[in-house]
Amino acid sequence: MSSFNYNKILVIGATSGIGQAYAEKFIQDGKKVVVVGRRKENLDAFVQKHGKDKADAVEFDITFLNQIPKFALDITTAHPDLDCVLLNSGIQRAFDFSKPETIDLSVINTELLTNYTSFIHLTAAFLPHLQKQQSETSLIYTSSGLALVPVARVLNYCASKAALHSFVLCLREQLKDGAGNVKVIEIFPPAVQTELHDEKHQPDIKDGGKIGMPLDDFIEQSWAGLVNGDDQIAVGMAETAFNGFENLRQGIFHKINNMIKGVAKRD
Repeated sequence: MSSFNYNKILVIGATSGIGQAYAEKFIQDGKKVVVVGRRKENLDAFVQKHGKDKADAVEFDITFLNQIPKFALDITTAHPDLDCVLLNSGIQRAFDFSKPETIDLSVINTELLTNYTSFIHLTAAFLPHLQKQQSETSLIYTSSGLALVPVARVLNYCASKAALHSFVLCLREQLKDGAGNVKVIEIFPPAVQTELHDEKHQPDIKDGGKIGMPLDDFIEQSWAGLVNGDDQIAVGMAETAFNGFENLRQGIFHKINNMIKGVAKRD
């Protein structure tokens, strides 16, 4: 059976849901993981379950942007053999702009900070380490099918994931000609049964944890793409959108970027 190409994976956003499930899958595949999140009790339980020889844990809140450079330095100093970073953290909130008086702009900002801005800072912080490794390394981003087809109820979440998708698409293009051998991977989940839809955070949803594809099914389907070396992995409804129009859009993207590269070289 094929194995994942990387040997030590930093999983950011691993205290539950997709991040935690991937971390467990990596260990099952014989890899070592460093799990990161805000809930220390969940991180400690993960290490206790799998053993310190297979898992390390670091409590960290990625919304503290000014602390990210030190966080990355501490991680790469403690784990110089780190060859893969999975950015998975995310929150989802509902907003109704037809009733603007109900909009809490601080929550809008926190959602954008968590789902997008922090990922940019983390990318900048970890890229130097990944670029200088002798063998191939990777950055993996958990995006969303909603980056391709938005849902009005969670408009800011969709916008944050669409921004992330555009960034990842361009990052992959830039790193083709950049230093190092860093593979850029984007995963597009459909709705998956995790805490993302919990009533605690989205009170208008009942039994939110039951929405979407069972978590184990999603992990198994996306895992096939990871071990196959795919750099874009869409599952469920996200795959329908990807195959329907996203391939065409990206074809235009590559055509335009190649044209711009040609112009830049002539200048």
